[in-house]
Amino acid sequence: MTERGIVALSGGLDSATLTAWALSRYDVRTITFDYGSKHNEREIAAAEKLCKSFGVPNSVIRLPFVNELFKSDLLKSGGEVPEGHYEDVSMRSTVVPFRNGIILSVAIGFAESVDARTVLYAAHGGDHAIYPDCRPEFLQAMSEAARNGTYAGVEIKDPFIGMKKKDIVLLGNQLGVPFELTYSCYKGGEKHCGKCGTCVERREAFNLAGVPDPTVYE
Repeated sequence: MTERGIVALSGGLDSATLTAWALSRYDVRTITFDYGSKHNEREIAAAEKLCKSFGVPNSVIRLPFVNELFKSDLLKSGGEVPEGHYEDVSMRSTVVPFRNGIILSVAIGFAESVDARTVLYAAHGGDHAIYPDCRPEFLQAMSEAARNGTYAGVEIKDPFIGMKKKDIVLLGNQLGVPFELTYSCYKGGEKHCGKCGTCVERREAFNLAGVPDPTVYE
């Protein structure tokens, strides 16, 4: 019997590729979080389309307190999303304090509740500069905490942690990921703005990978 694995699926290209990668290795279930970001509505719609394409069940988990209580320009309660490169210092204003720690904690509890021992997370090398809760040492510590804090010994696996975004695009292309269904833009518009950090990184990754970019930018 194939081991069950829980993929944290945002609706972006990284987690979409991770879902495709996991399909041949796990009995996949995905979870998507609604925490009040400016682009959550678009992300959730993208995640639902991706799950339909992949043929896997998805659960949307709502965390309204994040938008209500936390400070970040990524949230609806925050200021304007800055424009520029993903690794620019200005992008730190989009960090949601300990968001990934919260998301992973919920994912761990969900995993044990549905008899899964693995939570899969799509953090990658490009995230390390800005997001402290995407770094290897953080994810290793969270995985150790999960093993020690669950009867099932749930583990967090981050197979993309040493990869660049372009490498994820290459892998996703090989796996046949429907990139046109994914959504990344932090501003949350109908079209990708093409100017915020995640749009710049997305466009750059497709260009460096030499893979046609199906994204519609403003």
